[in-house]
Parts: sequence; C-alpha cells; structure tokens
Amino acid sequence: MTAADTSAVPPLARATQAAHDPGVRAWIVTGMLVVFMMINFADKAVFGLAADEIRADLGLSATDFGLANSAFFLLFSVAAVVVGLLADRVSLKWLLLVMALLWSVAQVPAALGGGLAVLIGTRVVLGAAEGPAFPVAQQAALSWFPNDRRNLPGALVTLGVTLGVINAAPGLTWVIQNHGWRSALWVVAGVGLVWAAAWFVCGADGRYRDAEAGAAPAPVSVEPRAWPAYRRVFGSRTWIGTTLAYFTSYWCVALMLVWLPSYLKNGLGHSSATAGTLVALPWALGAVVLLGQAALTGWLMRRGVGSRWARGRVGAGLLLLGALCFLAVPAADGTGAKTALLVAGCGLGGSFATVAITTVAELAPAARRGGALGTMNAVVTTAGLIAPTLVGRMVDSQGTSGYQNAVVLSAVLLLLGAVAAFTLIDPARDAARTSA
Repeated sequence: MTAADTSAVPPLARATQAAHDPGVRAWIVTGMLVVFMMINFADKAVFGLAADEIRADLGLSATDFGLANSAFFLLFSVAAVVVGLLADRVSLKWLLLVMALLWSVAQVPAALGGGLAVLIGTRVVLGAAEGPAFPVAQQAALSWFPNDRRNLPGALVTLGVTLGVINAAPGLTWVIQNHGWRSALWVVAGVGLVWAAAWFVCGADGRYRDAEAGAAPAPVSVEPRAWPAYRRVFGSRTWIGTTLAYFTSYWCVALMLVWLPSYLKNGLGHSSATAGTLVALPWALGAVVLLGQAALTGWLMRRGVGSRWARGRVGAGLLLLGALCFLAVPAADGTGAKTALLVAGCGLGGSFATVAITTVAELAPAARRGGALGTMNAVVTTAGLIAPTLVGRMVDSQGTSGYQNAVVLSAVLLLLGAVAAFTLIDPARDAARTSA
C-alpha cells in the first residue's frame, strides 16, 4: 500500500487497524517465550529420560523415584498462586527473568553430586522456580495481542512445551548415555542462563496487559474489592470446568514427563535408544494438535461462533479422543499397536493447555488475569504431585502391568475432564457475570 493509499483510509479505520496489529516486537517476544517454555520443559524432561540411570546410580525403587519427581510439585502450586497474584502488580519481564535464573541455579547441587535427599531438595526448589512459568509466560505473550488474535500466540507458547521435549529427548538422551545424567543437568542450566541474558536485553511487557483492545489501560485498583472480583472468577462454572478439564490433561503431561520413557523400555520392550526417539512422538503429535486447535478455534470465533463451542467443546473433543485411545491400549494386539495408541492418547489428552489459558484470559477481568491464571495452574499442577508417586507405587506392587493400569486410570480421568469441559465452559456468559 502506498503513502497515498494509506492517507485515503479513514482515520477511524486506520486507528482500528493499528489497535489490532500487534507488530513485529510482539512476535519477537512471543518467540522468546516459546524458547523459554522449551527450556522449562527440557528441565522437567531430564529425570524422565534418565529414570533408569538415576535409579541404578542411587539405588532407588520406583516409589522412591516417583517421590523425588512428586517433590518437584510440592511448592509448584503455591508458587504459581503467589507469583500469579504478583503478576497483576509487577513487570512480567522481571518475573520471567528471575524465574529463569532461579531454575538454572537450582540444577547445580544435583549436578555436583549427592543422593536422594539432594535430589528431592533441588527438585523442590526447581519446582518453586518453575511453577509460575507457564501462566506468566502466557500472560506475557497474550499481553501483546487483542482477544480475537490470542489463539495463535497462546498455542505457540504452549508449543514451546512440546518443542522442548522433542529437542531435548534425543540430545539429552545422548548426553546421559555418554556423559552421565548429571552432565545433562549442567547442559540445561547453561542454556537457561543464556536465555536469561537474551531476555534481559529483549524482553518487555505488552500494551494489552492492563486493557482490552482499543481501551485505555486501567489503573490498578487498591480498593478492598479485589477479593470479591477473584471470588466471582473462581466461583464461575467456566473457571471450575476449565480447571477440572485441565487437571486431567496435566495428569497425562506428568506421566509423559516422568514414566513414559520407562514404560516404553520396561513395559513395551523398546531399547533405550528407540525409547529416546519414541518419547518425542506424543509431543510432536501434541504440537500438530495445538496448532490445529488454535486454527480451528480462531476460524470459528472469527465467524461468530461463541467460545463455548470454539474453546470449550473443541477442548472437550480432544480429551475424549485421548481417553478413547488410552482405553484401547489393553485390548491392542502387539507392541506396535500399543505404542501407537499410547502416543495418540498422550498427544491428544495432553493438549488442553491453550484452550484453558485462552478461556480463562477471556473470562477474567484484565486486572485479575494473573491471579486467575496462576491459581488455575496451581490447582491443575497438583496432578504432577500425585501422579508420579501413585504410578511408582503401582509399578512396585504390580510390576510392568502397573504401567498399563496407569494408562487406564488416565483414560477415566480424561473422560471426566471432557464432560466438565463440554458442560461447564462458557466464558462469554460468565465474563459478564464476573465483571458485573
């Protein structure tokens, strides 16, 4: 478009276009947040990839190893709530920088040496540093975009989770097999510090953080009405349904991170090298599903379909498909079929995050968004506190069949999550009530 063409556009149209054009800086920040989540989940994936090596090195039972991984989530949820509330008051740039520095430093004690006590202690600290990462990163990305353009950046930041595991699985597996599992901790710590330095230079908060598209930023309220606003959000059917559904999806994510590599090796008979490759497949499928969901949801909403269908029921369909795949695993004949169904179930069942984040971002008033996202994340990630230890006990008591029984349990949870998403989520309806 030439300068003359631009001047011919009415001022109101130009203002509207500018208000909805996020700009190059928005995509640069979004790209950095994708890398942020890649590093975050590479950190989480190390222990799952090195499960057999850690257990052999430290003489741990499956229950002990599950306990060490559950310890990661001991302060994870609390930190998510505290920092989520803080995110409504403090620059998101600095919160993300501090988190990246803390989780890099938290890798060092276990990398230097020590046994189960050091393992548990460092996982607790790492969990506290990483607990708020996903909701704050999403809030930071969405702060650069108006509501009707948030599906893609939200999906991309969530995609960072997938890309982190896909890239980390083969590389960290090689490091673990050739240089030991402690060397892998040094690798992820170093990468985290490099990102922190880059973010210090390039990171920034977006213009939609405190206001919706086209509105002037609202002043931060210091009146005692803050709690009733949160209460209306947390008491809404949409927040409750989204949180329940996301809990069941995160249960699948926790199992993928901690026990999927062991299941592929010990339960399905794959070699360590093959398992290191296969473990990336459900995350790769999840990436395709995330982008497909974002495209479908955005397409529906641009055509006037309400978010009850575009977000809630599309998300419910993903959970339902994941549950059906998991339920078919015990009946499948042969390792190949079981592996394919397991991959499909994990990829579909673990892909609810973007639906959850964009739904709550639509539901919550701008000044309460950080607390709403952080509290949801805190509740949801209790699945990570429960699942690793429970599955470890199932494996210790039931042998390799414990892995398959854990998959069936996950299927039941996903079915419940699908029902919650289908029947309860309606952000347009509940947003009007929470802002009343």
